[in-house]
Amino acid sequence: MSKPLTINDLKNLARRRVPRMFFDYADSGAWTEGTYRANEDDFSKIKLRQRVLVDMTNRSLETTMVGEKAVMPVALAPTGMTGMQHADGEMLAAKAAEEFGVPFTLSTMSICSIEDVASVTSRPFWFQLYVLKDRGFIERLINRAKAAKCSALVVTADLQILGQRHKDLRNGLSAPPKWTLNTFMQLATKPQWCLEMLGTRRRGFGNIVGHATNVSDLSSLSAWTAEQFDPRLSWDDIRWIKDLWSGKLIIKGILDEEDARAAADTGADAIIVSNHGGRQLDGAPSSISMLPKIVEAVGDRIEVHVDGGIRSGQDVLKAVALGARGTYIGRPFLYGLGAMGKPGVTTALEIIRKEMDITMALCGKRDIQTIDRSVLASVGF
Repeated sequence: MSKPLTINDLKNLARRRVPRMFFDYADSGAWTEGTYRANEDDFSKIKLRQRVLVDMTNRSLETTMVGEKAVMPVALAPTGMTGMQHADGEMLAAKAAEEFGVPFTLSTMSICSIEDVASVTSRPFWFQLYVLKDRGFIERLINRAKAAKCSALVVTADLQILGQRHKDLRNGLSAPPKWTLNTFMQLATKPQWCLEMLGTRRRGFGNIVGHATNVSDLSSLSAWTAEQFDPRLSWDDIRWIKDLWSGKLIIKGILDEEDARAAADTGADAIIVSNHGGRQLDGAPSSISMLPKIVEAVGDRIEVHVDGGIRSGQDVLKAVALGARGTYIGRPFLYGLGAMGKPGVTTALEIIRKEMDITMALCGKRDIQTIDRSVLASVGF
């Protein structure tokens, strides 16, 4: 087969290779999935301004995110169960990101552990933290991230309770898969995936099992996670984490100007405008539609990043034009990982970079640092 040219090409390949429960986990939202769809659809409402007969040579996409150099304003987002898209998935994705020159963010709910990822990388990666009721476990988790020399902590603020995701419930999602007739039928059609998973010992939640109190095996994990997400999470907890971490702090899950101001008040280094990929509050506005309002509210006080719905380099350019210092891709790199392993992650990044570079040139610009609203013809929301 010819090399994939778009993120959608990778998505179609991943659908054929990855068992349904894990593909659907990456490719679904909460309830009606209205916000999930809006995240993508609202990018198409932003129109670009075409310019001609200008110098398009010597273009550069290089930038920084929280002071760290990146070859383009893109980071790999923290995604749960990445290692179920492909065996050792987090390790492969982290290596691909390091070689490409963009940040990688490891999820608390990863399959490969912090230590696993640190063992195969030399560039410091970022770690995403869910704030759980077991504060002792949180302290140990932060200390493990410090020991692994993680260079930024990304605190997720929008998952105090879990949104209802119908596909996950219908598929009987679990890691590793539970042996039911439904699961057997899903796995039987994906023999290559099964062979690769048999070749690794990493099939559970590596940051949790054996580290969290009363979680010594997988049978107790689901009950522990259901009990541990903290509905009483507050801004005081963010300040406690900031003092404990004492490094670069990014707050993820901001979708309201008032919350953005509160986040800036904590002294965090950046916020991520995000609705959790449409996987939490269905009916919330798209991330990109809220980005300009939040940039206007706090953009002079804190670095503003965005995730949700980015499926092309054009989407990245549009986000930067609306004030984002950086963007995050989750599903695009997961599709690449599921489709082709580490080379698929690299392919996803190459697709994004090429599309962004060509679009920037056709808008009459040569340096990502000069991109602003002047490259936009209209914004339809």
